[in-house]
Amino acid sequence: MIKNGRIVDGTGSAWFRGSIGIVGGEISEISRKPDPDFTGDVEINTEESIIAPGFIDTHSHSDLQLFQDPTLAPKIKQGITTEILGQDGFSMAPMYREGGAEEWKTQLSALAGDVAVDWSWGSIPDYFSAVRDNGIAPNVGMLVGHGTARFNVLGMDDRTPSESELEEMQDLVTEALEDGALGFSTGLIYTPATYASTEEVAALAKCLAPYGRPFIAHIRSEGRWIWEALDEFIDIGAEYDIPLHLSHFKLAGTQQHGRTTDAVKQLETARKRGVDIVAEQYPYDSGSTMLSAVLPPWVHSQGPNELIAQLGEAEIRERMRRDIEEWRIEGWENFAGLAGWDNVHVTSAPETPEQEGLSIAEIATQEEQPAIDVACDLLIENELSVSMRVKILAENDVREILSHELVAIGTDGLFGGEPHPRVYGSYPRILGHYVRDENLLTLEEAIRKMTALPARAMGIDGKGVLKPGMDADVVVFDPEVVSSSASYENPRQYPQGISHVFVNGEAVVAESDVTKNKPGEVIVS
Repeated sequence: MIKNGRIVDGTGSAWFRGSIGIVGGEISEISRKPDPDFTGDVEINTEESIIAPGFIDTHSHSDLQLFQDPTLAPKIKQGITTEILGQDGFSMAPMYREGGAEEWKTQLSALAGDVAVDWSWGSIPDYFSAVRDNGIAPNVGMLVGHGTARFNVLGMDDRTPSESELEEMQDLVTEALEDGALGFSTGLIYTPATYASTEEVAALAKCLAPYGRPFIAHIRSEGRWIWEALDEFIDIGAEYDIPLHLSHFKLAGTQQHGRTTDAVKQLETARKRGVDIVAEQYPYDSGSTMLSAVLPPWVHSQGPNELIAQLGEAEIRERMRRDIEEWRIEGWENFAGLAGWDNVHVTSAPETPEQEGLSIAEIATQEEQPAIDVACDLLIENELSVSMRVKILAENDVREILSHELVAIGTDGLFGGEPHPRVYGSYPRILGHYVRDENLLTLEEAIRKMTALPARAMGIDGKGVLKPGMDADVVVFDPEVVSSSASYENPRQYPQGISHVFVNGEAVVAESDVTKNKPGEVIVS
């Protein structure tokens, strides 16, 4: 029994005082009486704290990290009780390509982490079995990745698939949906998905139509070509009548700053056309991804081992430098050109940890060499396992997007090194900074963006709202205290004010401490 709290049920409705009963893994009853008719073997007096549904991270990169730390402490201590994996076109299954697991793990080491794991699975059910056998604190659901399907069939080749190869990719997506994947994701700035035409993306996305599952996209550009990228995404949803979810909605680079209203109107207009589209956002002005994303697409096309070999060649480095500085590749999301090397900071480099926290420009000055050489040397020395933080956003744009009714919350957090603070602080930052301190959102609306909205977007029944019969994923926090001290300079800081977190009726955080319990379940469609 969780009693004497202010219940924010996730629907956006006003809070009310009450108590919640939990039996097994479900909410058994909710009472507004000062002295409820039920009792509990365990009773927690919240003393006017907020009782809310567990938060749903719509953009997680914990796919391999969960094997190393099944508690996922930085996430559950924020109140996150469900994570959606397989983002940006990168799912860990299906993986049927001979030798593919090791190559895929190297390719994604900066995104998914360089985790020691016995990758013995092939199918999505095999991956789910490995997760269950290992145990996990939060719940997890999974998307099937465009890049994964393409890699299985074409490897890292930069070419158009034949008709039979495209059908094979479609079969992989359909198999994954039959096996329980919650939807289909793509990451059109990342290789190998960036090599895909609109026709290829549409052919794979339309596999979702019979299932009513969502298409989640890191669109082809969030900067110079964002308008064309949004059109491509929305048109696919309209043509095949499939739900759309826009990953980490943002306007990147000074050229687009201040144009948020125009971007939001594209989403609103799409809904008027009958397109079921929503989005998500993390509440910071910097992004974070793998450092190899600063390199032009052509250099990735022969796989990670050949990429590492090519990065040592002076001719290749000079060609890449010119592509970056002169914007010679139409449509390519050129991070270094967009932000400048002084705004590209190393967050994780396992073999050269002394460079974590520094910008590429700072390292270049220290070592008296060009920035492109610094980036290439880092990637070689760390065998691609380097992640970065890149400042490309404007705070006013972040605020405008965050306040829009169609926008849910996700962390997009990468573990390791000195990570982006969103790994530790996204949800408490919103509740403390943007709700309590800035009054940008009401508490009820912020909770809806963290619970009911993402549950609806991902098609997850039984979660996201507090009412009898729903899963007992519950967060208790003090609205006057909740906050995050995680910063770019000191990111590994746990939040304040979140006292209890329950997953399927079992405490994973109690009195602000991680319990080591692993009640999480795999969510299948």
